[in-house]
Amino acid sequence: MAEHFVSSKIQRNKVTVFGKPSCPYCHMAVELLEALGVKNLEYVDLTTRADMSNIQNYMERTTGSRTVPRIFIGETCIGGYDNLKALNDRGELVPRLKQIGAL
Repeated sequence: MAEHFVSSKIQRNKVTVFGKPSCPYCHMAVELLEALGVKNLEYVDLTTRADMSNIQNYMERTTGSRTVPRIFIGETCIGGYDNLKALNDRGELVPRLKQIGAL
């Protein structure tokens, strides 16, 4: 079930952020992506899901971490906010977003 839910949210031509409203890093990730003008940005609030723990366990198995935010550019998990910021600081984020048609 968790695998199906996650795969249904992650699509090749969009950016997906799995997060929780209480997480400041989730908010910073969304703010950074919105400031860049990302199209097809979806924020998934895990706290609204009864299977939140299963989803986070699935994320741990597939991405190496169950923490939020879990950020996907297209179908690729780039990690959390620190990874997103580092990509942006190195000038690599915008090209990746353009490559999937999110900019």
